[in-house]
Amino acid sequence: MLRMRQICLVSSDLDAVERDLAAAFGIEVCHRDTGVANYGLHNFLMPIGNSFLEVVSPLPGHDDTAGGRFIERRGGDGGYMVIMQCGDFAEARERVTGLGIRLVLDGGSDTNKGVQLHPKDVPAAIVELRWNANSEARYGPWGPAGDNWQRARHEEVVNGMVAAELQTTDDPAALAARWSEVVARPTGTDADGNPTIELDDAVLRFVEATDGRGPGLGGLDLAVADRDHVMAAAAEHGFPVDGDVVTVCGTRFRLV
Repeated sequence: MLRMRQICLVSSDLDAVERDLAAAFGIEVCHRDTGVANYGLHNFLMPIGNSFLEVVSPLPGHDDTAGGRFIERRGGDGGYMVIMQCGDFAEARERVTGLGIRLVLDGGSDTNKGVQLHPKDVPAAIVELRWNANSEARYGPWGPAGDNWQRARHEEVVNGMVAAELQTTDDPAALAARWSEVVARPTGTDADGNPTIELDDAVLRFVEATDGRGPGLGGLDLAVADRDHVMAAAAEHGFPVDGDVVTVCGTRFRLV
């Protein structure tokens, strides 16, 4: 089992992005993790279907953190992490360490644990592989989202994150092959010829960077129930729109 359970974005203005995401997609905060202050950050998580969109931001006076440096390097807000839920944590950990990948974080509890991989060993986004007790439950617990995330679930506008788009200035096929080693899933190709990896609930898509921002997590595909709501919010709040793509927090959200 391998699910795209959480996507993390980074922003210089956490409050503004919370308002923007709520307006665009009809979602709300389920949890704020005070523990990320240890890294000079504050955050929130919002459920989208049975997965989570997290945004982190440097605390005032903490711009010289990994998050702050990331914002500077990529020229603004944008995608930061792809966090996947696995069914066999010991096997996943053994696999990535066997590939010689360095672990940035490694640990947890008897009910919730994970490893975060060094971004120089797995490019384009920070990868985290996590396990949670009751992992087979579709709307089951997820440690980073707090104890009662289900109370904040809204699916009237969007109801799932179904793809992540990872961009590179080098070779998308080579990037896909590296991620394929990490997740132990084969690569494929979509209708546009982009390399892909299918997870149980989503697709990882690998593309050439064309936005001038370099390698990174460039976009997300959202399963949309009320496209008109999103487009009306985009018009009201001035979010850039290109066909079915709405840009919020420096991230391309494709409505599918």
